[in-house]
Amino acid sequence: MVFADVDLGDLILTAIWVFFLILFIWLFIAIVSDLFRDHELSGGAKALWVVGLILFPLIGSLVYLIVRGAGMAQREAAREHRSRQQFESYVRDVAGSSGPAPGTPVDDLTRLAELRSNGIITEAEFDVMKARLTGAASG
Repeated sequence: MVFADVDLGDLILTAIWVFFLILFIWLFIAIVSDLFRDHELSGGAKALWVVGLILFPLIGSLVYLIVRGAGMAQREAAREHRSRQQFESYVRDVAGSSGPAPGTPVDDLTRLAELRSNGIITEAEFDVMKARLTGAASG
């Protein structure tokens, strides 16, 4: 049963058109998101760019990339750098707030001995944890 008379050339051409349509939509979204993330551009200028992109999508996108493409890359790199710094700061804060940072096995054994001498852990718990530390330290 044949649904349509479609040959391989039509399928390839359709796949190419779909690829470029998705590419264009992705580019449009990237441009609009960059436009609204730029805090140096005035609201009127943003509105003009959006109107230009809607009325003349292909030419507007090309002009935007030519005129503001370098700044677009710099803003994205700066945003990525800020994001990485915030993540690293968060990790340092969380790791620092959970107690003393893990050190060498000698430091860990000293802490275990303090816990045992303060009565927080039993002698059996101390022996088990000491075996884990010395086993982990040796290999």
